[in-house]
Parts: sequence; C-alpha cells; structure tokens
Amino acid sequence: MSTRTDLLDDLRAESADLDALVAAHEDWTTVTPAAGWTIAHQVAHLAWTDEVALLAVTDEAAFTAAVREALDEGAGAVDVAAGRGAARPRAELLARWRTGRDALSRALAAVPDGRKLAWFGPPMSPASMATARLMETWAHGQDVADALGAAREPTARLRHVAHLGVRTLGFSFAVRGLPVPDEQVRVELTGPRGELWTWGEPDAANRVTGSALDFCLLVTQRRHRDDLGLTATGRVAASWLGVAQAFAGAPGPGRDRARS
Repeated sequence: MSTRTDLLDDLRAESADLDALVAAHEDWTTVTPAAGWTIAHQVAHLAWTDEVALLAVTDEAAFTAAVREALDEGAGAVDVAAGRGAARPRAELLARWRTGRDALSRALAAVPDGRKLAWFGPPMSPASMATARLMETWAHGQDVADALGAAREPTARLRHVAHLGVRTLGFSFAVRGLPVPDEQVRVELTGPRGELWTWGEPDAANRVTGSALDFCLLVTQRRHRDDLGLTATGRVAASWLGVAQAFAGAPGPGRDRARS
C-alpha cells in the first residue's frame, strides 16, 4: 500500500509530466477529444478542481459555497468553469495551475490522520483525494496527448488510477440507476514493466484481465471498450466494463469507437 507521502510524490510527478507537455506547446486553442474542450479548457479544469479541493482542506465554508455555486449553474457547471479559465491568457492560466496544485499538495500533506474531507460525493480521506487528483491529471493529460499526437510512456503511477477504477465498481452502476452487483470481481492487470497487479479473491467467478493501461483508459472513459484488449469473464464483469467510471459526477458519454 502506498503511503500518503508516496501518493503526493506521484501526484506531483504526474502533474510535472503534463506540465512539460503543455508548456512546450504554444497554441492552447488546439482541440482535444473532449467535445468543445481545447488544451486551455483541460488545464483550466485541473486548475479549478485543485482550487476547489484546496478549499475542502482549508475552508469548508468556502467549499460549501463553491458547491452551491456549481449546483446553481446546473449540469454544465464544469464546462462553464473550464470556459472561464480557458479565456485567460496562457501564461496566467499555467501559473494558476502550478500555484494551485502546489498549494493543494502541501495542504494534503498536513491533514491530520483520520480527518475526512468534504467533496461533491461522499467525504474522502486525504489519500483518496490525492488519488482522485492523480487520476484526473492523468486522464486529462491523455486528452492533451491525444490532441498533440504525443505518445506517453506508461508508469507505475497507473496503479493508483487502476485502484480507483476498481474501487468505483459499485458507483459505476449506482450513478446510472442500476442495481449494484453483490458479486465480487477479480481484476488482474499487467503493469508497465510486466508486473501483475491484482484486486479481489483469486477464485471469484467474475474476472477482468488485461493491461493496466487499457484498464485505466477504460475507467477514465478515454477509449471505447472495443478498442481495448480487456477480457471480461462472467456477467457482472462484462456489465461493469460497459459502465465503468472512476470519476465523480454524472455518467460520462464515453468515447466513440476508433475508425479503422
């Protein structure tokens, strides 16, 4: 199990990798695979979410106000916030993201053990918050990489994304109004260096196997299931791969199948 220090180190490393990618590209109006979002929208979304997460750590009253504001704006609140940030000058937005993520990392490191942090869904531990931020940074970084035609080298940090993907199995069904399965799913993934990552009981009837990268692309909805080399055994496992969602909020639309 990773310690909070390890998680925050990995979060900083994931952010630094994406930072290097976007800082080297001058045109942030480049369109990404997320409908209506440019590179600037992607960075603005990360900056905004880091700032809201920082409020959850340091000022719960201000966080509650931010949640109310988002609810007042309705289902498009995320797009609205991203659009506002994307309208700012590139240098200003980059500096904002850097400042916010550094402040959040320091704040999460200082949270006392046992404290739960308010969030849009259930309260989270600081470790869970760091994992969620890493997942989002990786996922939105994939959108940027796809927009630029850049190949990213998979790292062991994928394990955090995969872990969150496994833990959100029940949520993936519940957020769609579907019955949450009571059967366990065994997940066996091959990491970037050929190592085996596992979750669940070895003798579970339902199983998901494949590469960790493919699983992470699926649970963050960055690739269509049919474009990935994942194998599902059992009814629950097969149903899960059709709805898997590691991020909070309403069900995502997913991505279209790649054209051959």
